[in-house]
Amino acid sequence: MARPQGGPGNMVAILGYSREQIIDAVQSMYTAVADQPWSEFHFPVGRDACSVLGYPRTDLDALPEHLVDSFAGVGQPMRADLISAGDRVLDLGAGAGVDTLIAAHRAGPQGRVTALDLTWAMARKLRAEADAAGAQNIDVVQGGAEALPFADETFDVITSNGALNLVPDKRRAIGEMFRVLRPGGRLQIADVVIRRPVTVDCESDPRLWVECVVGATVDDELKAMFEDAGFENVRVLREFDYFAHSPSAQTRDVAAGFGARSMELAMERGETAPSRLQQWLRRADPRRVARMIRRRGLAGMTSLFLALTACYGTLLLMGLLAMSGLGIGLNETVWAGAILVFAVLAAAVVVAGRRRHRQWGPAITACVGTAVIGYALLIDYSFLTELAGFVLLGAGAGWDLWCNRREQQRILGLREDSQHERA
Repeated sequence: MARPQGGPGNMVAILGYSREQIIDAVQSMYTAVADQPWSEFHFPVGRDACSVLGYPRTDLDALPEHLVDSFAGVGQPMRADLISAGDRVLDLGAGAGVDTLIAAHRAGPQGRVTALDLTWAMARKLRAEADAAGAQNIDVVQGGAEALPFADETFDVITSNGALNLVPDKRRAIGEMFRVLRPGGRLQIADVVIRRPVTVDCESDPRLWVECVVGATVDDELKAMFEDAGFENVRVLREFDYFAHSPSAQTRDVAAGFGARSMELAMERGETAPSRLQQWLRRADPRRVARMIRRRGLAGMTSLFLALTACYGTLLLMGLLAMSGLGIGLNETVWAGAILVFAVLAAAVVVAGRRRHRQWGPAITACVGTAVIGYALLIDYSFLTELAGFVLLGAGAGWDLWCNRREQQRILGLREDSQHERA
């Protein structure tokens, strides 16, 4: 039996690849799921996957078996129960159509369900199965989420299952969802989220197009993206360790390394979309920026930059003011304290990084650098001593960043030693 090349349907790399390469990888993988669902995949498919995710048996028994065989969702968005009789529903990334047919049953003969999928093989299979089941209120459209081929405010409800993480431009896709929903319309979605973002370049290994979590979004950033676009009352219905059910040990390890899991969300469309300025201000929220810096492992380098700015930036500013004839007093104790606080913070971040990469070198180097800076500031000042301290602190922070990248490469299988370990 031939085994399709590729991995979990929710693991598609976006770093280092063009949009066309990503789309080709997704279409190739899901064509295999549509045409050869009995084959061996790195992710659960079919009735077993539906049962694991919590689909009621009564819903599954009412569906064509061949359709259920090609199910490759990551959650159970129908848990939100947002579809009512007479609704116009869009199933975004419909796949073989399990959610489509369930939605068609709930919308009833007065409602209408449009199933959209990027993969022609999936759309073809869904159309055939819907016709065979006599479902008259289903339309099947092939297309992508970044440019939905529908007029504004067309739908009452959008449902989606494991599609958004496969989309290169997620903000554009979310904006499109907002556009085609009517004001007050409902959105229910299941997708993959991660706790730690992938920050290494994956272009050296095409295998990662379909086997790694770099297409997923950090959990609270996904919710923030919907709120940025104008969705309201964004709520988490369930978080689920979808990857624990993967038959691939490598997939389970990669998912665990980045805290990957499924999340089911429900929300409503607001009356109007926020302006670009409002969206920019939301994204520039200092708390949000701080979380992004911390998760990307840049907190140490950021604290070092602040320490350098407090030290030499202040000196530069004082010099410029003096040249312009403006002299202001400077409390040297407060100044030195501010520099030392940022330096200590940078060292603390580097020390904390050892928990992830298990290397003592960066922590020792950063701590020695901080101690040298403290000696120069508080005991016996010397510019060269102070500069040497900053050099050591910078070396420790840079070393820590490099170790974090190396650890991510190991988890993803990009490092040569991890390739040998699996061989």
